[in-house]
Formats: sequence, structure tokens, C-alpha cells
Amino acid sequence: MVAYLVRIARCGLLSGAFLCCPAVAQFFVQPSSEQISDYHSDIRVQQDASLLVRETIRVRSEGKKVQHGIYRDFPTRYKDRLGNSYVIHFQVVGVLRDGQPENFHLQDQSNGVRIYIGDENVILQPGDYTYALTYTANREIGFFADHDELYWNVTGTGWIFPIAHATATVTLPEGIPASSLRMDGYTGAPGARGRAFTSSVGAGPTVSFVCTQPLLAGEGFTLVVSWPKGYVQEPSGETRLRYFLEDNRPTLAGAAGLVLLLLYYVTVWLLVGHGPDRSAITPIYEAPAGVSPAAMRYLVRMGAFDDKTFTAAILDMAVKDYLSIKEHAGTYTLVRSKSGKQSLAVEESAAATKLFHERRRNHNGGNPEIKLASGNHAILSDAIAAMKKALHTSQYKIYFVTNQRYLIPGVILSLAALAGMVAAETFQGRLVLSITCFWLAIWNIFVVQLVRQTLRLWKATRAAGSTNPKLAKQARSSTLFALPFVAADIAILCVLAWGTSVFEVLILLALVGTNPLFHSLLKAPTPAGLDLLHKIEGFRMFLRTVHGDRLIKAPEKTPELFDKYLPYAVALDCESAWAQQFSTVLEDARRSTDYSPSWYVGRRMLPMDAFALSLSGSFSNAIAASASTPGTSFGSDGGGFSGGGGGGGGGGGW
Repeated sequence: MVAYLVRIARCGLLSGAFLCCPAVAQFFVQPSSEQISDYHSDIRVQQDASLLVRETIRVRSEGKKVQHGIYRDFPTRYKDRLGNSYVIHFQVVGVLRDGQPENFHLQDQSNGVRIYIGDENVILQPGDYTYALTYTANREIGFFADHDELYWNVTGTGWIFPIAHATATVTLPEGIPASSLRMDGYTGAPGARGRAFTSSVGAGPTVSFVCTQPLLAGEGFTLVVSWPKGYVQEPSGETRLRYFLEDNRPTLAGAAGLVLLLLYYVTVWLLVGHGPDRSAITPIYEAPAGVSPAAMRYLVRMGAFDDKTFTAAILDMAVKDYLSIKEHAGTYTLVRSKSGKQSLAVEESAAATKLFHERRRNHNGGNPEIKLASGNHAILSDAIAAMKKALHTSQYKIYFVTNQRYLIPGVILSLAALAGMVAAETFQGRLVLSITCFWLAIWNIFVVQLVRQTLRLWKATRAAGSTNPKLAKQARSSTLFALPFVAADIAILCVLAWGTSVFEVLILLALVGTNPLFHSLLKAPTPAGLDLLHKIEGFRMFLRTVHGDRLIKAPEKTPELFDKYLPYAVALDCESAWAQQFSTVLEDARRSTDYSPSWYVGRRMLPMDAFALSLSGSFSNAIAASASTPGTSFGSDGGGFSGGGGGGGGGGGW
């Protein structure tokens, strides 16, 4: 009895070892399972570098996956190392089943074509069937400096069936010495470097390959044969260019559209955009009469209104004693002065009316005031809108023109170029390009605003330095909030590049970016505007002059002069240079008379260049945040955030 049990145990151990050994298990195939019992590929390399391939595939059907027949996937679209498309010319010559013509039809795939072999109205009986697929393909030969090479994925790694036996023969043009041939190959899953095959050279010359073990589902066999140059015709430069043009039609369509767009815009710019000729600029020591700081900035930027334009206006109103600015813990409050001067510019008066028209008084019954906080965003937005309207009325067509009407043909050309790219793409490429562009158009509206807000916060943080830790916290919070959205934007562009090409993405970005670029470049001053710009630039020279570059006849530096022209320095982005000129004067005044600006109540920031830069930066940010709808200034409360080779493919049954 014991001997009997030992004998059973030995048999069990041997059976387990037999089935668990991968090398043995690959040969262990259920006779009744669907599989490819034999796969043979006959590849003939023609002298014109094309291939004539006949694949003979013997399939065992059990009526499960193989009901009507089989399908064969063949890759025809590749990307070269520069991201350009490389398209194989593939054509089916004939299909047989058991020696008789068989129905087939083609279906486009993302990277090639699928050949369905069989009739959808015919159900195959279980049994063995032999399919013969004959096709031609070109552009599969690799031409190198010292040899030519065929790198061919015989079976592909996409078959859903195991392949019990695989062989291949490569027939080369006559005259190639057998001794000059080099053979190699690989077996296994994608990326594997298995060597389970043998190769031999026969007459013809013909190179034969035989796999020495079955291929599991998802595994394949790739062969490599190289021979000396001169036996296969290499494509000429003209032929390569024709291939490139055929393969990259979407890129060429987009590039042609981009060139036309640039030609149009450059022509329009030469005609209307560059404005009258500029003459030499000389420094002046007083602001041009009748031009407020906000009006200066609005004109210099040709109608581009920003937060700093409003900041310069508020500072000018404060210097004129119309209001005072109070700062506490990074929060600003504008307080209307009782004895304020009324000599406000038109745009300043329009904003002041919106800010104080309800005579809001503080909790002690004092002068009307308004806090720069998100709760007052509607009031501040109305004040900004009123200032924009007043500036536009007083300057547009008088001092400058935007030439916006010339943007309409540019936008149409951009859309036409995009439509050309879409039309030249494959079906899947059209879907990817169309859907992605539509998504990006919506998504980037949000992302651009988010990035602008984050950059504004960091600019204000840099200006404030270590004096406003709350602002730095807001900037970090906004950055953390923005990073996932920017990363998603980049990921979408990468998906688009993968689905189309890198060059198509670059052309798309260029088409999008050209229009706002020329929206700015096409703005031009009128003769009156150019004359005023000369004066403004001369005044800017005076504001920017530092100790080492004193100008002759410059006025005496006093605290009063500093206050008077600080709003202009802010408007012209030279507040730091202006403050540096007065650092010694203001320091002496502070020591002798305990000087401080009468229009500003808050922390004293020394040296004065840091004070001026910090005030303009953090004050602009406060205006931007408070003028935004609550919830749109992300992180404004510092609380964080929420929320190579040819062939390949594979196949299966259908």
C-alpha cells in the first residue's frame, strides 16, 4: 500500500513539474483550443525596394473567436525621430481560404489597417482552415551608409491566439553573395530579446528562419537580414521629398496657412501698424500738461488697461489730497478727505464718483471710505469700468488707433489653416485634433486667467519682500492650485502631439499666438499721439535718472517732488529708479522732521525704493483681488486650495 502511494506521489510531482516549466508549458496546447497551428511568411525583396509578402496561416477554429474568419492588423503609420509621419504604402493583392478566393474588407486603425478575412453572413464550422494573404508594401528597407537592411516583424505581437509553429523565408535579388548576408532576430513579447529561432541561407539567395518554440498570445517573431549596398534601388532625393510631402500633409497645410497669416499681418503692419516715423527724444522735467498718470499708462500701452493703471490713478488722487490710503495687515482702505482738492482728471473723477457716491462712512461716523476687499468687488469693478470708458473716450482715435478690424481676416486665415490641417488628417487624427482644439479653447481661458493671477501675486510678493508674509502665502497657495491645471494643459498638448505630430502642435500654438501678438503690434499712435509719446518718453528719462546719470537743469529733489511724481513713476514702471533718486533726501527728511507721506497711513518701508515698489505691487494686487468676483482669486485668503521596423501588428478571430 505504501509503495502504491509513493508511486502516485511521484507521478503527481512529475506532472506538476512538467506543467509548471515554462519551456514545456509552451508546447502543452489543448488540441481543441483555437490557435494558429502554423504561420509561414514568404517575403520577397524587389529591386525597387518594395516587398511582396505572402502569409500562410493555418488556424484551428472552435466557433468561439473564429466564427466568420480571422483578421490581420498591419501597421502603416510611424513617427520618425523628429516626429514626422512616415507612411507605408500597403496594398492587398489577394486572399485565399483553403486555396479558394475569400472575401475580405479593410478598416482603418489608429496606426494602420485591419484586414477582415471572411464573410459576415457565413458561419464557419469547427475545423482547420488555411488562409493565404498576399500583399505589397514599400518603404520597409533601411538604407544605411555601408549596407541595406530588412527589419521585419513577421507575426507581430498582437495575435490573440498562440502560434504553435512559425517560419519565414526572405528572398533577395539575385547576385548578392551568400557570404555577405547577416542574419539576426528576436522572439517573445514586445521589447523581448529572445533567440528561440534558427536561420540558414539557401540558393537565390534565400534566407530561412524557423522558430524553435511556440509563441504565446501576445508574443511574436522579428527577423533582421542585411546585405551590401547596390543590389536594391535606394529612393532618390526627389522621391524622398515626395514621400515626405505625402506623409505630412496636415503639417504642410498648417505651415502654409501660418506663412500666409504671417505675410498678411506683416503687410498690414507695414501699412498701418508701425505709425509715423519717430524722432529724437529729449528729457523733460515736468509731466506733460493735462495728462494724468493713468492716461499716460493707457496711452503708452495703446489702450491696454491693467491693475497698475488704476493704481496710478488712486495714488494720484491721494497725492492731490482727494483721498488717503490706509494699510493694516496687508488690507488697504481708501478714505475720502474732507478738504480734498477737486482738480481730478476726467478719468479719476469718473472712478471717484463710483467709489464714494453713496458717501460710505466708517464705523465712527468719519469720512466716506471703501475697503479693498472682495466684498466690495462690484463697486471697484464699476469704478474700473468707468475709468476705462473715460480713458477710451478721451484717447481712442485722438492719440492712437488699435486697427482691430484688421484682426478679422487674420482670425479667418487661422481658422482656415486649422481646417486644412484637420481635413488632411486621418479619420482618427481629425477626431483627436478637432476635439483637443475645442477643449483647449475652453480650458485655456481658465488656465490663462489662473496663471496671470499667480504671476501677479508673485510680482507683488517680490515687491513687498519680507514685509508682507501673507502675500507670499497667497502666492504659494495660488501656485499650488495652478500647477495641476497647467500640468493638465501640458498633458493635453502631449496627447495631441502623440495623436498627430509635434510639428502640428507647434504650428497650432503659432497660429493661436500670432493673433494676440499682432493685436498688440497693429496698434499705432496718431501724429498727435506720437508727439505726446515723445514728451512722455522724455519725462520717463527724467524719472529713471539715478545718481550716476544726473541730468543738467534737473529740479531740486524734495519730498514734495517725490510725492508729486510718484504716481507717474508707477504708471511708467520706474518707481524703483524714482525712489532711488530720493533715498538720501527722504532719509534726511525723516530724521529731521519725522517725514512720512501725508496721503499714506501704514507700515513705513525703508529704503524708499523698496517702499515705492512694494506699495505699487501689493496695492495693485489688492485692487485686482478685490475687483474680482469672490472665488475667482484663487488662494487669495492664503488658505490653500481644494479640490522601429516593418511588419508587425497582429490579429484574431471574428
